[in-house]
Amino acid sequence: MSQTETESGKRTDEEQDGTTAGVSVLAHLAELRRRATIAIVVYAIGVMVLMNFSELVFEFISTPIRDALPPNTPLIFLNAPDVFFTYLKIALLMSLFATAPVTLYQFWAFIAPGLYKHERKAFVSYFIGSLVLLLSGGAFAFYIVFPLIFEFFLGFSTENIQAMPAVKEYLSLVMKLLFAFGLSFQIPIIVMLLVRLNIVEVESLAAKRRYVFVWAFVIAALLTPPDIISQVLLGVPMLLLYEVGLFLAKLKQDQSEKV
Repeated sequence: MSQTETESGKRTDEEQDGTTAGVSVLAHLAELRRRATIAIVVYAIGVMVLMNFSELVFEFISTPIRDALPPNTPLIFLNAPDVFFTYLKIALLMSLFATAPVTLYQFWAFIAPGLYKHERKAFVSYFIGSLVLLLSGGAFAFYIVFPLIFEFFLGFSTENIQAMPAVKEYLSLVMKLLFAFGLSFQIPIIVMLLVRLNIVEVESLAAKRRYVFVWAFVIAALLTPPDIISQVLLGVPMLLLYEVGLFLAKLKQDQSEKV
């Protein structure tokens, strides 16, 4: 076989490999688009259906502030579209959770074939832990933080100065706080992932406690209203959760070394 024919054969193999890789990428993109479309369509249907229940949900999430207000004090809206957009935001948020099983299944079905068995197991365990912490953060904010801060803010009312909270501003505040507490409760998962991926050592994280203390309250000040109660109630759990993350990461690391 001549040198020209050999080089021609090599080029043909390289072209075939390139074509195969291109087809594989396109197939993955098509699969991703299909699964994303399913998730988006289901989410949109969920929004339209759950819009009918937004009023009931708002009645529930407004319980902390209504309990802090004098009896028979209504919530108000200042602009005509405010209530509609408030209910729409609630429906958007509710649909995010209600259709989460479909969305997560589509995501899992896309990435699972490319993972090893131990990677799939780790992904599921971290995801369940993250979900539990997210719900715990939201529950902590709703049942403990909200009553305290609303009692504090509304305690400045007098006979001549009466509070009449607006639905739009109230929902914005609630969503901001729920996001802040739900996100901060992810700290143990973040710490464990950093250690598991060998990005940082447990000992190094433990040595930076004093910096974490400062940043916890800086972040709490940025994410919460400008009152000391909500800042402390966010900053202290962040520090405790950081210690929990260190403990679990160290425990997992010791177990891996023994195996």
